[in-house]
Amino acid sequence: MTEESASASPAEPEYAQLQRDVQRHLGRCLIRIQQYEHLLKAVLAAHKVAGTVHSAKVRQAEYIEDLSKATLGVLMNELFGSYLTVEGSCEGRADELDEESSRTGLPTFRFEARLEMSEAHFVETRAALQELVQVRNDLVHHLVQRFNLWSYDGCLAALSHVQTTYAHIDRHFEELRGWAKSLDEAKEATARFMQSPEYLDAVINGIAPDGTIAWPVAGIVGALRDAHEKLQQHDGWASLSAAIQWIALHHPEQTPQKYKCVSWPQVLHESRAFDLQYRESPDGGRTGWYRARAPRAK
Repeated sequence: MTEESASASPAEPEYAQLQRDVQRHLGRCLIRIQQYEHLLKAVLAAHKVAGTVHSAKVRQAEYIEDLSKATLGVLMNELFGSYLTVEGSCEGRADELDEESSRTGLPTFRFEARLEMSEAHFVETRAALQELVQVRNDLVHHLVQRFNLWSYDGCLAALSHVQTTYAHIDRHFEELRGWAKSLDEAKEATARFMQSPEYLDAVINGIAPDGTIAWPVAGIVGALRDAHEKLQQHDGWASLSAAIQWIALHHPEQTPQKYKCVSWPQVLHESRAFDLQYRESPDGGRTGWYRARAPRAK
């Protein structure tokens, strides 16, 4: 045996390059699945938030922490019925927020975006994504069992499989990216609406876009309560004329006309939040006095 032949490397088997190609394409599949999981966690974390300003942040942080530990199967279960829903199946969830608001005395809010589907599309999508979970598990746990990666034909079959599988995973990734884009658009539209005069009227003044007035939370009622607290006499009544002057100074935007009323007494009457009485003044005229009504027992 010559020195040259002794030092030569053994020849690679005929399947060696194919085996490396399988490894490379398998890596692409697993990276794409990780990208899918990362984007899915981002969608789930961003599609809902609720509570007070403080509790919403705490809940959001806890939810993100839970998502970070979840498997792909768990994430899929969270996706369905949370972000993806059947048309007409959404129900209000105000009760828990009402309870929190009553307990803390703080205002609560909820933002929740959902993507509604027909029942048939929902069932089809759920089955397809359950299959994606199985595809991931097969790649991670069963590829070597399924294909003989130490033979030419086995590597050839495995390469075809992982290439086809990558295209399958990528289609689902692009679908999820479309859902994420829809969520971003919904959040942007919500942000624009929250800066609109209609939204500010609804939240600050209790005036709905259709003109309906929620008197218990109307801005003018809050202004009257503030004025009453500042101006009330020892008997609990406050001069209406003094309150009108105080409101004009501190809340000039709050006027009866804004609430489709022609006078302040009409505001008091429509709101059902105050008692109004008239007293004789020293000059023989009549002046209005008002007081806040006690909240009705539930």
